[in-house]
Amino acid sequence: MEILAALSLEGLSSNVIGILGAMLGLGLVIFLHELGHFAVAKWCNVYVERFSIGFGPILLGWKWGETEYALSAIPFGGYVKMLGQDDADPSQMTSEEIAADPRSYVSKNVWQRMAIISAGVTMNVLTAILFYALAFGLGSESQPPVIGEVRPGKPAWQAGIGRGDTITEFNGREVTNFRDLALNVAVSTGEIELKGIHRDGTPFDTRIEPDTKGTRPQIGIYPSASLKLADVGHGVDSPVVAGTVAAKAEPPFKFGDEIVKVGGEETKSFAQFQDQLAARGAEPTTITVARRTATKDPEKFETEYVDITVGVESFRTLGLKLDAGLIASIQKGSPADKAGLQVGDKLAKINGRSIGLDIDPMQLPNEFASLHGQDVELVYIRQNPTGGREEITVTLVPRNRPGWLEQLEVEGEPIAIPAIGIAMHIFPFVLQVVPDSPAAVAGIQPNSAIQKVVLTLPDGAKADGVKDKVLSIPLSDESDPKKANNWAFAFWMIQRLPEREVQLTLKEKDSAEPKTVKVTPQPDPAWPSPAVGLRMQNLFHEEKADSVPQAFSMAVNYSRNTVLNIYMTLRSLVTQRLSYKELHGPLGIAQAAFVSAKTGLVP
Repeated sequence: MEILAALSLEGLSSNVIGILGAMLGLGLVIFLHELGHFAVAKWCNVYVERFSIGFGPILLGWKWGETEYALSAIPFGGYVKMLGQDDADPSQMTSEEIAADPRSYVSKNVWQRMAIISAGVTMNVLTAILFYALAFGLGSESQPPVIGEVRPGKPAWQAGIGRGDTITEFNGREVTNFRDLALNVAVSTGEIELKGIHRDGTPFDTRIEPDTKGTRPQIGIYPSASLKLADVGHGVDSPVVAGTVAAKAEPPFKFGDEIVKVGGEETKSFAQFQDQLAARGAEPTTITVARRTATKDPEKFETEYVDITVGVESFRTLGLKLDAGLIASIQKGSPADKAGLQVGDKLAKINGRSIGLDIDPMQLPNEFASLHGQDVELVYIRQNPTGGREEITVTLVPRNRPGWLEQLEVEGEPIAIPAIGIAMHIFPFVLQVVPDSPAAVAGIQPNSAIQKVVLTLPDGAKADGVKDKVLSIPLSDESDPKKANNWAFAFWMIQRLPEREVQLTLKEKDSAEPKTVKVTPQPDPAWPSPAVGLRMQNLFHEEKADSVPQAFSMAVNYSRNTVLNIYMTLRSLVTQRLSYKELHGPLGIAQAAFVSAKTGLVP
């Protein structure tokens, strides 16, 4: 009942249009496929008994000439029933009586039978080119291959690809949208070559070995957001996250606002917007948005520019200083790489200050960023092959790369320290409890091991984008590295879901049984967060041909890449580089058609 009550007439109308569009689209594809079989069979003088769109009981049928035409109950498919070729009655293929009939399928020569069987696919390829040409002629909306997020420690991150970078080529083939880029990576075999342009305008050409630990090869990149806030109908009840500084901004943000300036400085991309927020530090700022307002003419709008004052979002802390874990990844060419650090090393001191006691490891991204351009003495510990531990001291110069812009949305991810180019885990072992902090009030003691974090949405609170009202994040399962290295993810979820109550399950040093305590996070004014709580739309661009020949050229190229990706997908499935779990049957096809139908042919 709650779901039904929440559906607006606009949303219901959109869903109905999507369903009808998906049915029409699938029906057209099936019709054209079967039309190919039908036309070539007729051309070869084969007796066609029935031409049906759909399977199962016939809903509507009529006879024209010698062939019965039918619309059947199950829309996901269709068939052409020919004399001598009936999937429901395979015995026709071996019947001597039918074979003797010159109009039967089995009486035709090999080339004619091959032509009839392949005609469906051939028709789909030809019509695909026509439809693609039409789409490119009118203008097709897609997500450009602009990088919005790079997952810490993943292959793209290691190679130095960053937010705002644009991929232009994949293995020598032009890339025009993010979907094709992701698909090419997913069906790749071995090392891949990426060419593109960094956000500062410099070109890059790098080779990357995708991560194959999951169900498909990945390099850890996600598409960019735009500068537009979520709009009505995007499945959210507000363009801001409840409980954040964006929700408290004056005047309030509205659906569809587009960010144009931060602190009076022009904003041209989402990556720049992130950097501008990080650079403001602990000071409130003014975000200028372009807002469309209605006029007396319902087809025209006016644009007004609104200055919105936004406060500082501080990190919500518990007052715990945990133990630094091991380095999980190092960026190629970074200060850490040049200084000789290796995966498996453990950071111990910065300029004589102990990490874990003097410095909270979670603040290392900001700590190193604040020291950019300076010589920093770093002490780290390396485990020797013989089992001993070696303490090594190096001097490095951090880059001007703000922390916490690579946010932890996936369990088990390491925390990135962009200023020196490492990603490291946090060991969920309490070294120190800050006096009078939430953890101290809850009775947490040093030398405790955190086993689980539970985030609960209180009754009556607004939905926060996470479907589970109770989000349980385990930290103690040593058999699963994702769960054993989950503190950084849990910490970020505490920031992302500010309305949720926090419970920790810990095992104290001298206690036989774990205990569960409720902790109320408190904002730390000295630790500003670069996030403000805005919900952004995805970035889209229009792929449009300037002429009919160019539209067909783009269509042929797109169709060729699609066929190549199908081949690569099948090969990856055979070699088990791509998991069968990535396959989708008729329901998956229907869902994709539904989304496409809701989106529309052109923007």
